[in-house]
Formats: sequence, structure tokens, C-alpha cells
Amino acid sequence: MDGCDTSPVPPPLDRADSRAWCAVAVARLSHDQPEAALEAARQAIGRDPQDEWGHRLAGAALERLGRDTEAVAAAREAVRLAPGSWAARLRLASALRRIPGRWREAWAEARRAVRFAPDEPDPHVLCGDLALLRGDHDGAARAYGAALRRRRDHPAAWVNLGLTLLRWQRPRDHHDPAWEADPRDTGRARRALETWSRQVRVILAVATAGICAAVVLPGLSLLAGTHRQLPGMHGEARIGGALALAAVLVVCVRQAARVGAWAYVPGMLRRDLRLGMSVALGLLTPAAYVAGLATLPEPRPDSLQEVGGVWAGATGLVLLNPAAAFAVRLLAETWRGRPVAALRRFAAALPVPSGPGAADRDRTAAADRAATRDIAVAFWIVAARAWQAAAALMLVPNAAGAPLAAVACLAVPAGLLRVRTTGAPRPHDRWLAAALAAPAVAALCAACAGAARALTGPDPAVVALWRCAWGALALGAAAFAVRATRAWWRGGPGPWRASLVPSESCGTWIPGDLTPSAGLSEEVRHAAAYSRNVVLACTGADGPRALAVSAVTSVTPAGEFRLIAGDEAWDAVRRDPRVVLFVGDPRFWAEVRGVAVPDDDVLRVTPRQVLMREYPGRHQARTR
Repeated sequence: MDGCDTSPVPPPLDRADSRAWCAVAVARLSHDQPEAALEAARQAIGRDPQDEWGHRLAGAALERLGRDTEAVAAAREAVRLAPGSWAARLRLASALRRIPGRWREAWAEARRAVRFAPDEPDPHVLCGDLALLRGDHDGAARAYGAALRRRRDHPAAWVNLGLTLLRWQRPRDHHDPAWEADPRDTGRARRALETWSRQVRVILAVATAGICAAVVLPGLSLLAGTHRQLPGMHGEARIGGALALAAVLVVCVRQAARVGAWAYVPGMLRRDLRLGMSVALGLLTPAAYVAGLATLPEPRPDSLQEVGGVWAGATGLVLLNPAAAFAVRLLAETWRGRPVAALRRFAAALPVPSGPGAADRDRTAAADRAATRDIAVAFWIVAARAWQAAAALMLVPNAAGAPLAAVACLAVPAGLLRVRTTGAPRPHDRWLAAALAAPAVAALCAACAGAARALTGPDPAVVALWRCAWGALALGAAAFAVRATRAWWRGGPGPWRASLVPSESCGTWIPGDLTPSAGLSEEVRHAAAYSRNVVLACTGADGPRALAVSAVTSVTPAGEFRLIAGDEAWDAVRRDPRVVLFVGDPRFWAEVRGVAVPDDDVLRVTPRQVLMREYPGRHQARTR
């Protein structure tokens, strides 16, 4: 955990107490000491193998150590010991999501955790994280909203909700984690498709350049009226163009054999914008090349004037498609999502400072590294939008011949002022400051130049203002280039979408999958095992019901009740697993709130909260 105390956590005073060892494991995980936490969890398991809390903590420590397979095994053992524990289900779902091809199982466990404990925020957050991994931004936003309704200060919910507004995609967005395919197989397919597209476009671009040289240069010599004419190579150009198509066919056959996961290619193209554009250009470029080859003009003196539009367009597409693809991808990356609204969510994840200097929110930025990093990237997206909008609005007056249209550039600084209302602290980055100021200055200069041109006509001051406007835009582009180069050189996060990261922080409280299980006192165990006055309260088809329990077969060392009940209780549990057991005793009565799970011929009830109360007349209560 970022910014936490890393001082060693000592072992418990009572080394024979398994739950004391579990508390030490939680403290060590909170202090970012996973190896020491794993040792404490194993000490707890050795003293009480039936307590699922120790297995959960071992799974959490193993996950932080990167031992995902062992973490899943530990979490499964916790679920086996307490199938009605929402925390155990949450731990298992969290471990499974890191295993390739296990997304569906992780989703099922996370939904069970929500069903068992709908009042807890962490299961909803995990459901949102799993939906976010698939690119289901609307579903993720609903899950994060449900978590925030239960706990308004959950930082991970706020940060990841902001990512849904930015339409964040994980780095390997071509792969759907719900697919049963290995990500390595789809990764190989993606590389093969990109290599195929790149090789096809390069081959055809080189061939097109050679054809243009063979056709255009003789036309230029004839058009110039030189005495020495270059020999025309129209026929040779067609033959060479056909050979280039043969080379393209060889590339297609070779790369098609490397794809392998053809069944997943359509889904990959839908999920990955860059891959889809690359494949589309790989198909469109040969078609344009064939069209250009079929309409190849003859080298005549007037050939430059009579070049057909089909040939010119096809040649331009073959030669210039990389630049066009880059421009389209840049626009799509810049204008996707709502960065201003996302900044508000990121700011809500930061703790509110208190005490002296509370107005300086920047000092709280280290509380959540994911939030501060995403805030910086969102600011860069805003700067890129402002730059592109200013450039587009500055071109309008010249293209339309209406100087007063430059006044529309004032929308750029007005839009930048909205960012100040988000409450997000601006990072201490001088290059970002320059990138934000550049479009505002350029827009103001352009608006003044347009107004002055409309009022006074041509004037040297107007020209100077326009030069200042374009110079400011150039400085903004230079600031972005310097910041990007610096990030590339240092290997740190850069001013682009790929630097956005989700958060897993739970703030200052214990994460849900580390919370202790409910313990049972010996009094409650004895009363449940020997009392004939046990009532099960559950939700029936027509509302709450109180049903008599036929027998309590056992109370496990972990505190789990095993009951024999009628069919009505089974139907109610399938409808809503949350139940309450009332256990009577001559001295007191106990209220056990928990989750019931059918298992063969018994109902297994895992306690969440245990209340012990004395009978009326002695108004005292004890809560465990």
C-alpha cells in the first residue's frame, strides 16, 4: 500500500491464539508486508485449520506476492470451510480474476458475494472491476454507484467510476477475459494480424511509389518540353504491380497460418479500435492498389492534367493511409469519454485535508497514487482537446473568409475554466501548465485578431496577433512532445491514455476480504447443540417467515450451523440466502444473522453477526 508504515509488526502476545495470529496478518498486510503476513496466516492455520479467516488471509498474502495459483487454492479452502461467507467468496473472486480464462468463475463468485452481503460495498466494487476489465463501462458504472450508495468515501469506487467516464480500456483490450481462450493465443493472433497489415501496406506503398516514378517522370519530361525524353515504362509498371500483388499473397498465406484463434478474431476486431483499423486498412489498401493499377494513365505530355480521379484517389490512399490512420486514432483517443466529469470523480477519491493548511489539497495527492496519476492523464486529455479545438476554430476564418468567425475561439478558454470547478488538484508539472495555457493564449490572440480585422481591416497588428496565436499552439505541441519524450526515456507514465490505471484502494479501513469471521461463544454453541427451541427466520414467497428447525446436527469449530429443515426453508433460502437463527436457552436467547447455503441434505448457516440477549426484565445485551 502506498504511503503506509513499513515498520515490522510483532507477533501476538498469545502465540497459541489463532485469531490473534490472524489479526497480526491483517496488520502486516496493511503495512505492505505480504511475506510476514503469509507467515502469520500459516501460524493461524496451524493452530486452527477449521477457521476460514486464516485461509483467506493466506490467499490475500499469496496474491500480493504474485503466487496466483496458490492464492486461488487458499481461497477455495476458505470457501469450502464457510460456503456462506461473503468475504470468502470475495477473496476467491479476487484471486480468480488474475488467472487467465477464469473470468466467468470470478464473476459468479463476486455475484454470490453481492447476494450474500448486498449491504457491503466491496463486492459491488469487485463486480464493477470485473465489468471494467471487459469494457462494459455502463455495467461497471452501475456497480460502482451501488458501492458508493453504501459507502461514500470508497476511493476505488470513485477512481474506477472516473475510468468508466473516460471509457478506459485495459492494455490488452483485444482479449475478452470472459473468453475461454488463452490470452497468449489471442495475443499471437493480434500480432499476426498487425504484422500482416503492416507488411501488406509497406509492400504496396513501395510498389505504388515505383509505379508513380515510372508513369509520372516521363510525363514531367514531356510536359517540360525537354529534348531528351525519359522512356515510358507503362507496361513494365503493370508487370511490376502484378508481382507486388503476388508478394502480398505470400504474406497473406504466411500470416494466416500464424493467427490460429480465428474464432475469436471478429470479437477482437470489435473490442480493439487500433486492431480493427489496422485490419481494415490491410483489406482496403489492396483494393485501392488494384483500382489504381487498373486505371494507370499513359505517359503523355498532358498526362498530369488528365490523371483520373480514381487513380489519384487510390494512389493517395495507398501512400498516405499510415498518416490518415494516425490522425483518426489520435482524434478517437482524444475525444472519447468525458474527462471533466472524470476529474470530479478522481477528486472525490482524495481525502479531504484537515488542520493547518487545509486549503492546500495538493498535499493529499499521495493518499491514492492511482487517483493522482489518473488526474494528471485527464488533465493532459483536456489539454489535447483544447489544442485541437483551438486549431480547428483558428482555421475557420481563413477557410470561410469571415474574420469575425475567429471570435468563436473564445469557447476554448471558457471550456478550460470549467476544469477549475472539478476540485481536482492540478499536478505540479510545468509542461502540463504550458500545454493548458497554450491553447487558451492562442484562442485569445485569434479572437482579438479576428475582431480587429473585421473592425479596422488589414493591419500589421492583426498579422502579429495571428502569428502569436499559431506560435502559442506550436509551444503547446512542443510541451507535449517534451513531456512524452521524458516519460519514454524514464520509463514512467506519459501524457496518454495508456497511463490510466484502476485503483484497488479501500481507504483507511480493512478490505472486505480481510474482515474477521464471526466467532461463536461456548454458550451459544452449547445452546444451539442441545436446545429444542431453534427458529429460522427467512424470506418466503409471501414475505418474512419464521420456521421451526427440525434439528441442529452440528456446530463446526469454525462456528457454522448445520440444520435440518423443511422444504419451505429450502425454497426460501434459494430465494434469499440471508437468514436469522433464534436459539433459546433458559438463561438467554441468541440471534445469529448469517447466510444459509444448501449442501446435500442440510442447510449450512455461516454467521455474520451474533447477538446475545437476556430475557425481558434484565435489559442487557452483548454483541459479538
